[in-house]
Amino acid sequence: MIEAGLYLIPTQLSDVELQMVLPTHNIEVVRGIRYFVVESLRSARRFLKKCDRSIDIDSLIFNELNEHTDLKDTAAIEALLEPIARGEAVGVISDAGCPAVADPGADLVAIAQRRGYKVFPLVGPSSILLSLMASGFNGQRFAFEGYLPVDGQARQARLKEMTRRIEREHQTQIFIEAPYRNNQLIADLATHMPPHMRLCVASDITGEKQSIITRTLAQWKQMRFDYHKIPTIFLLYL
Repeated sequence: MIEAGLYLIPTQLSDVELQMVLPTHNIEVVRGIRYFVVESLRSARRFLKKCDRSIDIDSLIFNELNEHTDLKDTAAIEALLEPIARGEAVGVISDAGCPAVADPGADLVAIAQRRGYKVFPLVGPSSILLSLMASGFNGQRFAFEGYLPVDGQARQARLKEMTRRIEREHQTQIFIEAPYRNNQLIADLATHMPPHMRLCVASDITGEKQSIITRTLAQWKQMRFDYHKIPTIFLLYL
């Protein structure tokens, strides 16, 4: 039986064998948990079956915590942690990557910390760190910006602020976009950002078609590319 607490369980970034991206310890932990807080019930059930086909999914208790959850309802979120008070373990599973990083699970972790519960982050793939590692950019000063604003004026303001941080603070800027707008984002960056600035485009990280390319924006402007609907993360630096 595993120790009571909140276990942050990473999942795959792409459809590869689990042993390629997750340690066997994670599988052992998963086998010992009955209560799960998940971003998507369907994805979580599929992931757990991939961990161990002998797991009795119907005997487990799932609660969803995602973009549709009312995070202002703290009582409902706190209730997700009640099994820990009874000496049980609760596992948190996101759709992809590491829970609580650019993920609603962070709110649950914050409550667990305030209550004094133990929190166990398990080892697994993070698109943010993996792309940063392979970009050739500053790995000591960096910021993850999430999604850029859709509104044109707000988007340009954010890009100007990111440029300032890169030039003055030497801070790598990391962000994502809706996959169907990936190609347009690269074209916009190449048009509106300084041509000498470097852009790293990291797509299908850990997958069979993984591609991580760093070029200046002037070079990207001349390149042919197609990242349409492919999970991709973007990084900017000098």
